[in-house]
Amino acid sequence: MSGDRYQLGDLLHLMARLRDPASGCPWDIEQDFASIVPSTIEELYEVVELIEAERYSELPDELGDLLFQIVFYAQLGSERELFEFADVVHAITTKLLRRHPHVFVDGDLYGAKRSGPAPAKQQLSTQWQAIKAAERAERAAPLQRPLWGELPAGLPALAAAQKIAEQAARIGFDWPDAAGPLAKVGEELAELQAELAAGNRSASEEEYGDLLLAAVNLGRHLGVDAEQALRRANDKFRRRFTAMIDENGLQPLSAEQWQARWETVKAAEKAR
Repeated sequence: MSGDRYQLGDLLHLMARLRDPASGCPWDIEQDFASIVPSTIEELYEVVELIEAERYSELPDELGDLLFQIVFYAQLGSERELFEFADVVHAITTKLLRRHPHVFVDGDLYGAKRSGPAPAKQQLSTQWQAIKAAERAERAAPLQRPLWGELPAGLPALAAAQKIAEQAARIGFDWPDAAGPLAKVGEELAELQAELAAGNRSASEEEYGDLLLAAVNLGRHLGVDAEQALRRANDKFRRRFTAMIDENGLQPLSAEQWQARWETVKAAEKAR
């Protein structure tokens, strides 16, 4: 501990103590790589929630929870002699040096600085993708499909849909503007309605998935992140539903009565 503030080394020491087989925490000792993945995802979304709500004073605490997840993985890696925390730091530093030749012009973290103007954003994007493609090609297994090499298997479906659409667009499979994907949403909705009318449950599920994918692609054209948009819609629904219950309480209502109260809450919210 340096002065009255803990440092990264103290956190690494704490993690090792938690995992000590003789005197550590029974819960922490039982964990493995797979078992803490849900916690990692949860902590990530808690960080995102605070940023979107601009509750920045709470960020250090939640970022600490997220950092602890990384430290936990590093401890597990160390125990199995797979990697150390220092390897994690070295890997990300090396990668970012390699991907920012316009900043680290001689490839040295403490070396020369760029003397001229920064490259244009489009040039930077092209350079970034080229470097990442070279990295994928270098580490790809012979039978791996490089097109989807960056798509983590555990990525939430909404985020994965956005990445898939972006990758397809990058090689030219795309509409020139939002009119195309907007029409596609209408087309998929019509196909879903047709399958529902036919009573075909399996085909209805498939068409519903196509509708979701089309909606995500439309969001990409509109410059909207699908995951963030859906989270905000969730928050809005919860806020309005809570207001409706606070105002009227829980009681049996007809569909028409529920709808009328919902419209009242919406109108009151928009009037504020």
